[in-house]
Order: sequence, then structure tokens, then C-alpha cells
Amino acid sequence: MLEDEKFVFHYKHELEEKFEKMIHWFITIKLGITTRPIPPMMIDNRKIDLLSLYMIVESDGGYRSVIDDNLWPIIAKDMGYEYKDGEYMRIVYAMYLDVLVYYYKFKDIQEKACDAERMTDKEVSPESSHRKVGYSVGRLGITNRISVHD
Repeated sequence: MLEDEKFVFHYKHELEEKFEKMIHWFITIKLGITTRPIPPMMIDNRKIDLLSLYMIVESDGGYRSVIDDNLWPIIAKDMGYEYKDGEYMRIVYAMYLDVLVYYYKFKDIQEKACDAERMTDKEVSPESSHRKVGYSVGRLGITNRISVHD
């Protein structure tokens, strides 16, 4: 989503606000979850900067890598909290950012697959333009696209 770290650093304040609004929209409107406070807060009422949390996790290899390497305490410390707050950072990431990142990546892959299919459909030669496309159900209920020629 935000690959250019220099750009994010340069426009951090403006992006922080827009990022938070996007997360608010995604969680409350798209997912229909209205019980999560946005922005999330620490017990001492300090706001957790979701953009910084996202950028640090991404720079450390992503959510799965951070979990595998148990980097949450270090991430908490990098964000100005205590090492013991690492587990809370993990929970916040999971509740606010993980599903958003997953959705974004899924939609991106889905769009690329649709684009590739459109390109393939355009490459159909004139003599095969009378093809009919159907679907068959294979083993395990998986639908397979098949072409039937007239």
C-alpha cells in the first residue's frame, strides 16, 4: 500500500490523518464493526499511530515475519512504548491492519487475474470466435472453465 518510505516520512502528518480515516471507513462501513475505537489507545490514553505501526511491520517483513521472529516487543519499543507492550501492538495490528492488508492484497491479485483473463480473451483468433464457454464441476466441487467448439 505505502511502499515509498521517503514519501511517507516526508508527508507523515497528512498521510497519518488520511490513513486513519481510511481505516475508520474500512472497519466501520466496509466491515460493519462499530465497537472498535479509532484511533486505538494505550491504557495510559496515548494514541497508537496506525500508520507507523503498519510501516514498521512492513519494513520488518510483514505480519507473518514479525510473528515468526517475535519482533513485537521491539516494534513496541520503536514506537515509543515499553517492550512489554509488544503483545498489545500485535493485537492492535491484528484488529485494525491485518484484515485491511489481506483485503488489499486479495483485491490486487483478483484484479490482476481479471486483467490477465481479459487479455487472454482478446487474443482469441477469429476462427475460434464461435467457442462457447461453460463450466464443469470437477472433483471436490471445484469449478473448471471449459471451452466447447461448434
